[in-house]
Amino acid sequence: MTEIMRHNLNPREGHIVAMGGGGFSMEPNNPLLDDFVLGLSRRKPARVCFVPTASADAATYIVRFYRAFVGRCIPTDLTLWNATALPRQPKRTSDLADFIAEQDVIYVGGGDTANLLVLWRRHGLDVLLRRAWYDGAVLAGVSAGMLCWFNGGVTDSFGGLEPLHDGLGFLDATACPHYDGEPERRLTYQRVVANGMQAGYAADDGVALHFCGTSLAEVVSSRPQAYAYRVELIGGQVMETPLPVRFLGAKDPTVFAGA
Repeated sequence: MTEIMRHNLNPREGHIVAMGGGGFSMEPNNPLLDDFVLGLSRRKPARVCFVPTASADAATYIVRFYRAFVGRCIPTDLTLWNATALPRQPKRTSDLADFIAEQDVIYVGGGDTANLLVLWRRHGLDVLLRRAWYDGAVLAGVSAGMLCWFNGGVTDSFGGLEPLHDGLGFLDATACPHYDGEPERRLTYQRVVANGMQAGYAADDGVALHFCGTSLAEVVSSRPQAYAYRVELIGGQVMETPLPVRFLGAKDPTVFAGA
């Protein structure tokens, strides 16, 4: 049995918030999804670590994160592409483990999912994030930061839209972000599911799938007309089933769309 499995057998206390699009990077004037993420933290103010690996640790992306989150939490960031540039960055595996364990929320940015997975595995961050999740942390992210938590899905990491098969597998399903934001996403995801890819979830921009442990608790949105779907192959045909979506800006929180 691995160290993580000895550590805690079930991630029942942890959360994953998988955003098809939105958050501070796509909706700088709409904090609804980011507020939802912060609200899940066990500690207030939350310690929030932004991980911009998928964007090659783009400096402008990091600046936008701090501008969006300063004053709302205790923000920090973790860079792996140029880890020696900042003295405050953890240098050794033991330092990285301690650093991740201190965080309440890990917020993963968008970009190249394939590169993200390679670098995380090289540094052992995949193992540390699973441990943090098992201990009750909130794992959140947009686009690549959505897709990484699943077994696979649809990515543009390889130049065009292609299937990805080596996600972290925290969630036993596949995923497709930007379902309404890029015309070919919907067609590509349905095609790869028809060709044998595991069933999963699709989320429009502005929509987040909230998992408690490995169970889908609810779907929330920052936009009134944004949706999520269960996509699966049934009887030889790809079926797209709308999921109930709670608009976070609704005056009546009991009103759901998409069901």
